[in-house]
Amino acid sequence: MLEDLKERGFFQQSTHPEELAKRLKEDRICCYVGFDPTADSLHVGHLIPLMGLAHMQRGGHQIIALMGGGTAMIGDPSGKTEIRKMLTEEQLQANIEGMLPQMERFLDFSGDAILVNNSEWLRDLNYIDFLRDIGRHFSVNRMLSFETYKIRLETGLSFLEFNYQLLQAFDFLELNRRYNCTLQMGGDDQWANIISGTDLIRRVERKDAFGWTYPLLTTASGKKMGKTEKGALWLDPKRTSAYEYYQYWVNTEDTDVEKFLALFTFLPMDEVWQLGQLQGADIREAKQRLAFETTALIHGKEPALLAQEAAQSLFSADGKSDKSNVPSTIIAANDFSTGLDIFEIFLQTGLCKSKGEARRLQAQGGVYVNDERIDNPDYNLGEADLRDGEILLRAGKKRYHRLILEN
Repeated sequence: MLEDLKERGFFQQSTHPEELAKRLKEDRICCYVGFDPTADSLHVGHLIPLMGLAHMQRGGHQIIALMGGGTAMIGDPSGKTEIRKMLTEEQLQANIEGMLPQMERFLDFSGDAILVNNSEWLRDLNYIDFLRDIGRHFSVNRMLSFETYKIRLETGLSFLEFNYQLLQAFDFLELNRRYNCTLQMGGDDQWANIISGTDLIRRVERKDAFGWTYPLLTTASGKKMGKTEKGALWLDPKRTSAYEYYQYWVNTEDTDVEKFLALFTFLPMDEVWQLGQLQGADIREAKQRLAFETTALIHGKEPALLAQEAAQSLFSADGKSDKSNVPSTIIAANDFSTGLDIFEIFLQTGLCKSKGEARRLQAQGGVYVNDERIDNPDYNLGEADLRDGEILLRAGKKRYHRLILEN
């Protein structure tokens, strides 16, 4: 199990690696990953922990998806330069309910997967007892030595956030007591919090516990994973359509394809390596397989096939293929009375984040209407641009949006 996860790219570092490898080889263990419900949808940044848990469950181990309904009321300072927005219990519960259907695409909660909310034990903690029983095991000097707190000390670290590490460590202790959970997994930015939990279990329960971190991924060009022109790439189909999701993955940089196939699909590694060897024009086949597999995991096979067909139709010679899954916006006929400013429409459709970005895109030759490049900065869309009641916009080589005339 350990070697499989390493081979796929799920390993950055772990505590006591030899002992952990022995446990995973000999025993069925219980492990967990925490998710802070700060939004009502998961995004691409959550895929590695989700896939990691899914591999563990498929490997016969018990897994726990811990929802941070309690810790999210404070906010994790890890990787942040400022304090998080405070959310109410009602907002957090609504977010958890929104995230659950996406988790169920990866994890079988009718089997050996458990969903639990840490507000169960954190919400009514007695502060004095917590300080006496848990706080005494933590050294402030050691906590301040962690990079997480060092960074935040420069911009301001609230006492509220300073407590977060204690609470996450207490989560691990509580899960160890309730479910005999012995392994916490998470992103490498969680290393300080994770090892605080393993230390706490050893001090309080006199038991072994382990930590495992995943790499924090960026693309080969250094960009953060999951960032698009519209912002985050969400797993909720209401926020990010199957077509948009498919397009993100099919546009993966060539040098990232094999790595992403290993991390974000369940394809056998022999097939991953085979696809990763494709070069030149053939790499498109590997990208299409990556896009289909990842989209099918989130949206289902049928929406993934429709997204694939829609993407392929945009490159067809006759232009007669179905484009119904391409993102679209309905426009009224009277909108054409004064014309539609090209930069404004690129902003409204999400093809660009701002008019300034749209202007820069045009200067680079990347603004298209019905596959014709638009170089005029004063161009206004009008009825003459309609083709069978719609207008096809393109930003750069591969980002499309349809404007459909209202009936």
